[in-house]
Amino acid sequence: MFRSVARSAAGKHLIRRGYATEPVPARKVAVLGAAGGSGQPLALLMKLNPLVSQLALYDIANTPGVAADVSHFNSRAEVAGSVGEEQLEKALDGCDLVIIPAGCQGSLALVNMISNPVDSTVPIAAEVFKKAGTYDEKKLFGVTTLDVVRAKTFYAEKAKIKVADVNVPVVGGHAGITILPLFSQATPKANLAEGDIKVLTKRTQVGGTEVVEAKAGKGSATLYAGAIFADACLKGLNGVPDVVECSFVQSTVTELPFFASKVRLRKNGVEEVLGLSSLSEYEKNGLESLKPELKASIDKGINFANQS
Repeated sequence: MFRSVARSAAGKHLIRRGYATEPVPARKVAVLGAAGGSGQPLALLMKLNPLVSQLALYDIANTPGVAADVSHFNSRAEVAGSVGEEQLEKALDGCDLVIIPAGCQGSLALVNMISNPVDSTVPIAAEVFKKAGTYDEKKLFGVTTLDVVRAKTFYAEKAKIKVADVNVPVVGGHAGITILPLFSQATPKANLAEGDIKVLTKRTQVGGTEVVEAKAGKGSATLYAGAIFADACLKGLNGVPDVVECSFVQSTVTELPFFASKVRLRKNGVEEVLGLSSLSEYEKNGLESLKPELKASIDKGINFANQS
């Protein structure tokens, strides 16, 4: 009796969180670059995700060992490792979501580009897909969730509120001053001084450097944020309503061809790119300041792809 009640309660909890429907759809996820220092923890996080039924791990070397290790975890996903260019097609076949923490090409599935510099690699990927005749603007994402995670954490610390309750949109790009957290739109509302907002903005912009320096140059920022965004994409694919995350996508929010802002995720990827709403004067100035640098990064990516 107790077990059946517990299973029922757990199931309802998963449904509320978007992790279960009746039945849970089978979803295949590929991690390209899975044997690297970034790819391995991301592979494990995807193995832990109950929405994943098949996990394809691909790299140019050492993937079978990673796949064997990850496969031992007692979760739903079946794991397969692929090595070398001749096995890439097998890894991508039937994928719903492709996550790229390293420099590999994706497929017609939803593509989450983590590989930096995102402000350039997303335009590069777009041009590659255009040449192949497979580009779908709704299915290519630059993962900027790490900026959102940091903005939430820093805001919660300063406002002395629970970070689990906090939401802060972050727009622009994914490097330095192109990262613009919109603390004026943060919830719950905290009346922070303008000086505090400037400090929090700067810390969000240099958060990656903070991590790299703390690691004494041995490694970069962690990829838990990549797993968070992948989870949101899977929920959107499963039809969970009103899944909204910030991401660097093809956009008409500004005059730039790509821009990070809130997007609504559904079965075909991006259902809607949301606008910026009202900005504070500080944020308006920040937006205008970031545009030239972000444009340069986008143009660099497009030019690189067209010259290759």
